[in-house]
Amino acid sequence: MIKPIYGMIAEFDNPSDLVRAARAAREKGYRKLDAYTPFPVEELSDALHLHKNRLPLIVLIGGICGGLVGYLLQYYVTVVYFPINIAGRPLHSWPAYIIITFELTILFAAISTVLGLLALCGLPTPYHPVFNVPRFALASRNRFFLCIEATDPLFDRDGTSSFLETLEPREVSEVAN
Repeated sequence: MIKPIYGMIAEFDNPSDLVRAARAAREKGYRKLDAYTPFPVEELSDALHLHKNRLPLIVLIGGICGGLVGYLLQYYVTVVYFPINIAGRPLHSWPAYIIITFELTILFAAISTVLGLLALCGLPTPYHPVFNVPRFALASRNRFFLCIEATDPLFDRDGTSSFLETLEPREVSEVAN
């Protein structure tokens, strides 16, 4: 019986080789890719097609919810729960609600930003299968890694390993679960 693995990982010496390898993997049809670098590489997000970002939508929804909560809370208190008629002024005086509504909009948007970022990044993650690769510790110093996950529809243990070897990496390794 063949033991299941997380994927295959290739180690490169410089960022240009990694970007070239990521582009080649995308052109070959692989979609479940991830790259690990010691510093940000701008071209890498284009090569991996990482343009879909749901965080702005999460922040917008959080801000709208905060604004609604702030406004409706003040409306409920001043009009429904505890109406006070002062000098014949209307009970629903929306200009007085602007400050609290704005503050709760910012508060809910900030909280949804933090929670959304943690959720979308999968944090906190104290363990990841790539930590099983002995040379992966160099990813935080001077090496660049490209991982093709086993959940990719085109993944084949031998075929993917052979493909990664054609990209001229320093080393290709299996990532154990």
